[in-house]
Amino acid sequence: METRGLRIKRTKYFTVQRIAILASLTALCHVGRLMLQFIPNVQPMTTILLIITLTMGTIDGLVVALLSLLLSNMFLGMGPWTMTQFIAFAVVILLTGCLRPLYRSQKLATWARRSLFIGYAFLTGLLYGFIISIVSTQMFGIQNFWVYYLQGISFDLLHAFGNAGFFLILDPILSPLINRRKDFLQ
Repeated sequence: METRGLRIKRTKYFTVQRIAILASLTALCHVGRLMLQFIPNVQPMTTILLIITLTMGTIDGLVVALLSLLLSNMFLGMGPWTMTQFIAFAVVILLTGCLRPLYRSQKLATWARRSLFIGYAFLTGLLYGFIISIVSTQMFGIQNFWVYYLQGISFDLLHAFGNAGFFLILDPILSPLINRRKDFLQ
């Protein structure tokens, strides 16, 4: 397509290769979420979504979050909390997308960047629980937000520690794997 002397290259965002990678990452989130059901709120899904967003982008993180939630909640139980979970994941992913340039920056030492994002992964566990509590109190008409939120803070802390641990383990494994596939995604 040519417009006023400018060439506009049309490319499809969702190529077959990108869809295949997103499907594989969705399956990884799904299996990780189901595999650790015996430990409350400790699942690699949030961390995998953080790594996807940091390496591939916000749109890809949102797509995998939605598909993973729908798929895993078919097994775990679908309900109004599915929308609450997606809202919380969307906020976390959008915030993570803003930090993507920092993750890709070569100015920080590798250990400093990893330490920073391990701390960030911890905070996203707390943020996720806070957003879930806000939306749930509004959705279900719960009168006292702080009582509701503080009753679940131990679960949010489990989620936060799990995120930090999973980020420590999964970032050096998943990021290079995803980055190797970048040439397929261009």
